[in-house]
Amino acid sequence: MALSLLVFAGFYPPARRAIQYADILAQAVEGRLVLLHVNRASMLDPNNLVAQGYRQQELARQTDTAAILYQQAEGLQTTATVEVATDLLPAVAQDLAHRYQPALFVLSQADEDRPAAADLLTSCVDILRAGSYPLLVVSPTAPAEHPPRRILIAADREPFALAAEADAMRQLLALPGVEVMVAHVSSGVEDDEGCALALRAVEASGLVEGLPTPELRGYQYKEYAQGVLAAARDCHADLVVVLARQRSYLGDLFHRSVTAQLLETCPVPVLVLPTAAAVPTTEAPSYATATAAGYANTVLTGLLPAA
Repeated sequence: MALSLLVFAGFYPPARRAIQYADILAQAVEGRLVLLHVNRASMLDPNNLVAQGYRQQELARQTDTAAILYQQAEGLQTTATVEVATDLLPAVAQDLAHRYQPALFVLSQADEDRPAAADLLTSCVDILRAGSYPLLVVSPTAPAEHPPRRILIAADREPFALAAEADAMRQLLALPGVEVMVAHVSSGVEDDEGCALALRAVEASGLVEGLPTPELRGYQYKEYAQGVLAAARDCHADLVVVLARQRSYLGDLFHRSVTAQLLETCPVPVLVLPTAAAVPTTEAPSYATATAAGYANTVLTGLLPAA
């Protein structure tokens, strides 16, 4: 089934860049392109608090927006559909993801000079992440002449399984001429074991199945987000892949803050892939552990009374 790229459309430069980038990707994967326009994003429907007449007026104004988007779509390389909604609600996101599955939501990076746009981006990301939908945030400086060629996967030592919604994103890594790298960021010490486990986790997930073994690089940074940004620069990556894990409440807060930093500051597009429930770790005991266990068993056996 063809991948659908649902790009949050608008008429300002960041949104136009996201549309151009999504157009290039859709053409590369022979996918579908949907121009999605929303005025707001909220977990609760604000229309329940306003008069019905105001809502009808807003819907009427959206008709003009849709007509202009259809005109702009004629200049794209990929045939595009237009979807217009006053508000991105969880139910709206679910309906879109169902009708256009498999779906990848594409957003433009927030413009620091436009606080309202930044707030809208944050709200959209929160709704999409809560629904475990893959999302791609495109920076204003992202090249829109060709699809990504150097893809960096930021991974840690924890095993993971991709959520069903993320399976279709593998085709982005399998595009012709793409080089895939895995980066592991450690704090305080160099962690070669962690690097090896990070690569093992990526390969075991099936994310790079059928592709050459990714190049593995380790980076030591106190702040994880800064380490990923440094890795992207060092690898000359033009796409960064991060994982949205299911974690505890406190762990999720930390992970969301790290992801938010990357989405706000990364100079290249960031692809956020949802994962399934945590995979139990089944690592074999190390040599030192096995030796110690064997030694302890020998001592205990020696202390037992003779039969």
